[in-house]
Amino acid sequence: MLIAIDERDARPIYQQIASQVKEQIQRGELQQGDELPPVRELADSLGINLHTVRNAYLKLRDQGVINLRLGRRARVARPRHIPATPTEADMALSGQLRELAADAFLLGLSADELHALLDRHLGHGSAPESDSKERR
Repeated sequence: MLIAIDERDARPIYQQIASQVKEQIQRGELQQGDELPPVRELADSLGINLHTVRNAYLKLRDQGVINLRLGRRARVARPRHIPATPTEADMALSGQLRELAADAFLLGLSADELHALLDRHLGHGSAPESDSKERR
């Protein structure tokens, strides 16, 4: 597992760590049962406070992404077999989606451009942005 802190990223470090773990799971780089580094080891390797890593791991645990047990290493949890209901998805994602929509608006993106960007990040998009501009 490779984690890199981006000092230019406005998000808190614990959120960067949690996001990178989830992205690695999405890409298949981390799979069910894989161990994450111990809190102290990851904190030392990143040069950050161990409580920052602990907060990231607690966030991931609360989201059902990892399993944490006292005295054991954190492990990637089993993925959901049943997709979230629309109500569950709305409860879990509405805050992030509202912020994303506001950020897209402030960047001057249309709804279609935001959808295309999201599709690319989900792996559903066809061509990268530079390719699609060349085709116009």
